[in-house]
Amino acid sequence: MVEEKRFAVLIDADNVSAKYIKYILDEVSNYGVSTYKRIYGDWTSPGTASWKEILLENSITPVQQYSYTVGKNATDSAMIIDAMDILYSANVEGFCIVSSDSDFTKLSSRLRESGMLVVGMGEKKTPKPFIAACNQFKYLDVLLESDEKNAHEDNSEKTVRQESKKGIPEAVPNGNGKKPVKTEKTDDQKSMTDIEVIKATVHKMMNEVEAQSMNMGEIGNRLVKRYPDFDVRNYGDTKLSKFLKKFDFLDFNTKGKDGTSMWVSLKGEGKEVIEEPVQPIQPQRRTYRRKAKKK
Repeated sequence: MVEEKRFAVLIDADNVSAKYIKYILDEVSNYGVSTYKRIYGDWTSPGTASWKEILLENSITPVQQYSYTVGKNATDSAMIIDAMDILYSANVEGFCIVSSDSDFTKLSSRLRESGMLVVGMGEKKTPKPFIAACNQFKYLDVLLESDEKNAHEDNSEKTVRQESKKGIPEAVPNGNGKKPVKTEKTDDQKSMTDIEVIKATVHKMMNEVEAQSMNMGEIGNRLVKRYPDFDVRNYGDTKLSKFLKKFDFLDFNTKGKDGTSMWVSLKGEGKEVIEEPVQPIQPQRRTYRRKAKKK
C-alpha cells in the first residue's frame, strides 16, 4: 500500500468564506491526509461567526489572532510563523495554504524550496504571483459553481423525466430557445490561464515528443507543472478526456491489454502512407546470336 502524504491545512479566515470548507477538505483528501487543520482569525469579530459551527464539525483548530492596529493584518504573520514551525518539525510532506492574499507568495516559495508539495486554494481574485508560487492551485469559487451547476442539471433531468411520464411537453431553455450569450471575462477571471494558452501548449508538447503520441495522464501532469491553476473544472469539464476532445487537432486511441490506457496523438500523424510512384515496365528486347559457319 502506498503511504499517503501528510498535509498541514492552514486557512486564512479573513480571506476565505465558510461555504468553501467542504471543497477545501475534499481537495486535500485527493493528495493525502490532513494532519494539521488550523484556521486563523479574530474570533471576537462578527465576520468570523459563520465559521464557528463548521470548525467543530470538521475538527479544525481555531487560532485566535487579535488585530493590533487598524489596517494591519496580523493573521498573515501568525500563519507564516506556524507554517515555518510545522516545516521544521518534519511531520508533514505538504502544505495547503487557503487564502486569496498575495502575502503568502514568499511563504509558498520557501516551502517548495524545502521539498514540500504546496497546494494553494482561493478565489479567482487571487493574484497571479501567489498562484505561480504553488505546485497546484484550486479556485474555490469555480469548484462551488461547478458543484451547483451539476446539482441543477441533475434536478432538471429528473424534472424532465417526471414531466415526460405525465405527458407534459419539455420546456425550452431560456424561453426563446437561443443559446446563452458569451460574456467577457471579469477582472477576477483574468488571472486564470486562458484555454487558448492551454491549447497552444498542448499542440507544442505533441510536436516536441518524438513519436508525436503521449499518454493522456502525462499530458495532464505536464500541464499542471506549467500552469499551477490548471484544472479541467475551471473550463466546465469533469474529466481530462472531455477537455482534450475540445481540441480538433487531437486523435484518441486506447492501448494495453485491457484497453484502459488512453493515448493522444496529432491528427494525421503516422497514418499517411506515402506510396512510391510505379515505374512503367520497359519491354525486353530479344537478342539473336549468329551461328558461326562451319569450315
